Amino acid sequence: MQKIMKIGSKEFAIGERTYLMGILNVTPDSFSDGGTHNKLEDALRHTERMIEEGVDIIDVGGESTRPNYIQISDEEEIERVVPIIEAIRKHWDIPISIDTYKSKVAKAACQAGADLVNDIWGLKYDPDMAAVVKEMNVAVCLMHNRKQIDYNNFLDDFQADMREIIQIAKDAGIADDKMMVDPGIGFAKTHEMNLALMKHMEIMNQFGYPVLLGTSRKSMIGNVLNVPVDQRLEGTIATSVIGVMKGCHFIRVHDVKENLKAVQVTEAILKCSLNL
Repeated sequence: MQKIMKIGSKEFAIGERTYLMGILNVTPDSFSDGGTHNKLEDALRHTERMIEEGVDIIDVGGESTRPNYIQISDEEEIERVVPIIEAIRKHWDIPISIDTYKSKVAKAACQAGADLVNDIWGLKYDPDMAAVVKEMNVAVCLMHNRKQIDYNNFLDDFQADMREIIQIAKDAGIADDKMMVDPGIGFAKTHEMNLALMKHMEIMNQFGYPVLLGTSRKSMIGNVLNVPVDQRLEGTIATSVIGVMKGCHFIRVHDVKENLKAVQVTEAILKCSLNL
C-alpha cells in the first residue's frame, strides 16, 4: 500500500513509515491516566512533551471508554475537549484527532480545529456521525466494536463486521483517502480473541485502508503479564513492534518516546536490503 492520506495540513505517506498517535485523555476517569491531563495547562504541557518526542497526531478524548465506563452528556464532553483542541490548534500545527462516538461532539471538535474523528463504534453508534464526518470534510478512523461478544467464527465475523463499517462510510460519501481502520483490540473481544487478532493482524491489510493499532496499556497486556496499568510499557512496546511487522501504519500510544524508538528499530530491520 502506497498512497497519501491527508489529515489536517499534514500529508502521511502510507507505507513509507509508521506514524504515532499520542493519547491525550482530558478525563477524570480514564483507565490509566484519568485526572492527569484534564486541566488546560496540564494538557498543553503533555501535548508539548509528545510533540518534542516525535508524535505525529494528538488524539484528544473527553470520555473514558474503559470497561464499565460511565457515559457523560454531549455537552459535558464538548466542554472538556473543545477548549483543549482550540488551545492546541493555537500553539501547534499538528493534526488533531477527536476520540468520540457522538456526532454533536465530533462536529463541535472539528469546528474547534480537529482534523480526524476517531470513532470506537465505527459510525454505528450515532446514526448522524457519518454525515458529520462527510460535512466537516475530515478524516475518520473506523474501529471494530460490538455490543456483545457473540461470534460464530471470530475471525470470519470480525472481517464481515469491518466490511460493514467501511460500507457505512462509503454510503455516506466519505472519500477513500479520508479513511483508516482499527481492529479494536480490547473492545468486544475475549483475551484469547485479542491475542488471536494480534497474531493475525495482517488480515487488516485486505481492506485497502491505512491501519491504526491501539493496544497501549490495555488489559490484554495486563492479563499476560499480570501487572497493573502503570507497568505495561514493555508489553505495549512488544505489541507495537508486532503491529509494524504486520503492516500497521499508525500506532496509538500513551508513551511516545519509548514506542517510537522501538518502531524505528523495527522498521530499520524490515527495510534492510542486504542479502546474506
